[in-house]
Amino acid sequence: MKFVFFGTGNIAVGVLEELSAAHLVPALITTAPDKPAGRGKKLTPPPVKAWANMHSISAIQPEKLDSQYLKNLRALKADVFVVADYGKILPKELLKIPKHGTLNMHPSLLPRLRGPSPIRTAILNDDKNIGVTIMLMDEKMDHGPIVAQRPIPPPQDWPPHGRELDELLAHGGGKLLAEILPTWLRGDIVPQPQNHDLATYSEKIKKEDGLVNLAYEPRKNLLKVRAYDGSPGAYAFFEKNGKKLRVRITDAHLDENGSFTIDRVIPEGKKEMSYEEFLRGTKTQSRS
Repeated sequence: MKFVFFGTGNIAVGVLEELSAAHLVPALITTAPDKPAGRGKKLTPPPVKAWANMHSISAIQPEKLDSQYLKNLRALKADVFVVADYGKILPKELLKIPKHGTLNMHPSLLPRLRGPSPIRTAILNDDKNIGVTIMLMDEKMDHGPIVAQRPIPPPQDWPPHGRELDELLAHGGGKLLAEILPTWLRGDIVPQPQNHDLATYSEKIKKEDGLVNLAYEPRKNLLKVRAYDGSPGAYAFFEKNGKKLRVRITDAHLDENGSFTIDRVIPEGKKEMSYEEFLRGTKTQSRS
């Protein structure tokens, strides 16, 4: 089996780990260019590039998927392309290069939660009906026929932190891919069209979406903190020492009375600390 893998973030790394464990190693990895990160804006490789370097697999980072890039892909004569958490739209002519098409691992039970943020949206919607889908890609977003699909039991401690669910579904999707790829290449799977009438969608998450209104419904506040775990992060504004302060809420829970209780925070310009430590010593008021 000769395949090219397209992926960028930690979900893609989880998929690669499961493929590698099944002795399915890509001939080439295409990932996103390095980007500035952290306070120092140091140029940093995406997680998939770091994984590829660690495993001595060739990885390229094209700014554009132009004609020269497509020519090089054709020269590889790959059997199939595999896509997971890549972050760029793939042109129609690229999808049709390999004999067996281009497969995508999408971390939802399609046609539910198409779009860029299905995992975090499931948490935000308090939706435990989670799973993974392997889809034969076409030119429309998350629209192609289904090759394989598997429900994943939700974590017992629901709602989970976003990064926890990322990892669970990444590895679940990677295992399913590893199982079906040989069967797919033999031509023993007939892809089934999605019921587009049942499609639902997730939206691209923006930084401002993380704002928590502490006077809002407690359960919805908790879902937002858990859903936006890691990135973009949930936050609220407080008034401390007469100044408005942006405070990131990294963890919270509902107490026995169902009240929203903050556990951990990162005040603007500070390191992570307990909420009690943040409140200690000075009078603080919520600005939500």
